This record gives sequence, structure tokens and C-alpha cells, in this order.
Amino acid sequence: MIVNRYPTMKTAIIGGGAAGFFLAINLKEMMPTMQVDIFERSHRVLAKVEVSGGGRCNCTNTFEGIRDLSAVYPRGHRLMKRLFNVFNHQDAYRWFENHGVPLTIQDDHCVFPAAQDSHAIIDCFLREARRHSINIHTRQPIRQMEELQDYDFVAVTTGGSPQSKGFDWLRAIGHNIIEPVPSLFSLSTSDPQLKALMGTVTEQASVALTGTKIRTGGPLLITHWGLSGPAILRLSSHAARILHERNYHTAISVNWTGMKEAEVREMLTDMTLTHAKQQLTTHALPGLTQRLWNYLAEKSLGSKAGGRWGDLGKKDLNRLTNSLTADDITITGRAPFRDEFVTCGGVSLSGIHPTTMESRHRQGLFFAGEVLDIDGVTGGFNFQAAWTTAFVAAQAISTASAPPVPCQS
Repeated sequence: MIVNRYPTMKTAIIGGGAAGFFLAINLKEMMPTMQVDIFERSHRVLAKVEVSGGGRCNCTNTFEGIRDLSAVYPRGHRLMKRLFNVFNHQDAYRWFENHGVPLTIQDDHCVFPAAQDSHAIIDCFLREARRHSINIHTRQPIRQMEELQDYDFVAVTTGGSPQSKGFDWLRAIGHNIIEPVPSLFSLSTSDPQLKALMGTVTEQASVALTGTKIRTGGPLLITHWGLSGPAILRLSSHAARILHERNYHTAISVNWTGMKEAEVREMLTDMTLTHAKQQLTTHALPGLTQRLWNYLAEKSLGSKAGGRWGDLGKKDLNRLTNSLTADDITITGRAPFRDEFVTCGGVSLSGIHPTTMESRHRQGLFFAGEVLDIDGVTGGFNFQAAWTTAFVAAQAISTASAPPVPCQS
């Protein structure tokens, strides 16, 4: 009779979200004999994946044109750069296609399932979990590490927490917790005339937070509560802590054109010559809707907005240029980004081994996903952080659990 000298090892994964399932599946592919259990505190798994990207799941990004990861990872970019040597966006793309999820790339470099449905990802994860006999336990909250003392390895993939006390059990074993604050959200304003333009989009806007050097760009959407769209969401990510400190009451400067001030002034000067006898409101600056153009003209020129182009003087052109390229807007609060909730903060990266995602405070404890102080801007970057950290953690657990190679005599 052959005696198994190396009994089955067990890994507990706390959190049944994107990072948890990706870690579990990859760990089983690397170490098929490993027993893997996922513990989810709620009644269903992968709930956040289901609502992400408006129900389509923006699962990664091509990273085209991104020269510095700090542009898309306001926190954690140095670690992500290192981990990308192990598993990056191209690896993630191949992984999903090899596991039966065809992907498609949008013009803005965001990557979605070709089915345009987040259930393509969810079904893949659940199918692979069944195939690998991964045990899924719902309504099973884990409140302290002692509950998992029978496991050889534990991976924490619980995602972000809106309150610091959600990390108390990790703080108790020595981990430093960075105070969590919201990271992806729209901005509210009390300007009724601006909000009356709801549904208006400008494709090439840039937005700056007053009193800082933080500036972001991209499409900007006017909503019934204020401002949203990629430009605003990126600003909220990069300025998350500053906005929190200001209690979300602050000022921002919007360049509605995305062009330099001198370029806009030159275009307006040309229009005073070519349309001298025509009404100002009949010719909007290229790239702006007629409604937005009328709003900005009236805001900067008052009653003169109803006059002719040829009647504008130098001071009028300066005021109009300023409204187009440096429009001051008072922010009165934040608005949620649909049903998705992204935070910055969490487990400090100083307590994590950067090559394995293992805790520096407890051997056999690993981390992946948004529970860490890593967060990205909108566009698939947060999911990519989940895939990358989960894969690296799975690889490290697999390596640590491998039986020793016998010595050759």
C-alpha cells in the first residue's frame, strides 16, 4: 500500500468577489490537490461584478498610451508595476479568452466581454469553480483568524470597506490600516442653470481641483445632480483624500474645450470676423453643444450673449475665453457612481511582501484585490488590480504548498 506522505492542504479565501474567485481558480489550476474554500458573508457571490460597467463588466484595459501607471493607479502604482512582470493586462485578456469568455476592445481602450454582459464573467467563474470542486460558503462571515485555524493558508479578498472598523480584525494581528474613503464618484452642484443641461456631453474636457495640481481629462457629462463622466470620475479618484478633507465642498475649474487658452481665443477672434453680422448664439464653438454654448456665453457675457459676433470687444472675448477654458464651478457634495463602490485605503502595502502578497505579520496569510490600499481610475483598472494581485497570491500559495523535491543520491 502506498502511503501519502503529503496530506491534502487547505486554503480558505475570505470574500466571494472578483479577486477571491480568480485566486481560487488559478490556485486550483496550479495545485489541483489543494482544497479551496470560499467564504462569503452575504447571500450571493460576485454581486459587484454583476453591476460593474453598467452590467457589462469592464474587466480590464489595453493600457494603450499609458506611460506611467500612476496616471491610472493613484495609489499602489509602484507595486502594480512590479506585479505586472508576473501577470499583466495582456495575460488577463488571454486568460479570459482561454476560459471561454471572448472579449472586445472599445475605442476608449476599455475591454468588455463580447457578450456585453457581466454574466459572461460570472458564469465563467462559477463554471470553473464547479469544475475544480471549489467549495463556496455563503452567509459565512469570518470575524477573526482563529475561525480558520484548520487551514494551511488564508487569503483575504474582502474588497473595500466604507468604514475603518471593517478592518479591525486585520488591525488586531498587526496590519496598519489606511483610513478608507470613497474614490469613484460624481460631483454635485447647486447651480440650477447648469443642471438644466442634464444629458449634455463634451468629449474633450479637462478638470482641475482648485488649489492643487490635480488635473484630469476626458468626456464630461452634465447630470441632474451635477457633473459626471470619465473626467470627473478620474478627478475623484486622484483627489479622493483631498475631497474628503474638504467635505466635498470645494471649487473646480473646467476647460470645456480641452484646448489651450490661446487656441480658444484665436478661434473666437476669427469668429468675430467671419460671423460679424450674425448672432453669437447661432455659431457654437466646435465640440460644444448649442445648449452648453448658450449657457457659457450668457454666464460670461450676460445680455451681450444675445448680440452679434462683431459687437464683442477684447474684454468680452477674454471673459468668454475664460468661461470656456477655466470655468469655476462650486461643488456642494458627492454623488454615488451607480451601484459600484470603490474606496481608497485599506491594508497598507508596507505590511505585504511585494513579490508574494503574503502578510509580513502572519505567515500563510495573503491578500488580493481592493482590500489592499490599491485603487484605480475608472476604465477596468480596478478589476485588473484584482486579477494581478490574485494571480500572484495564488502562485505564491502554490509554490509554498508544493512538496519538497527529493534529493538525488
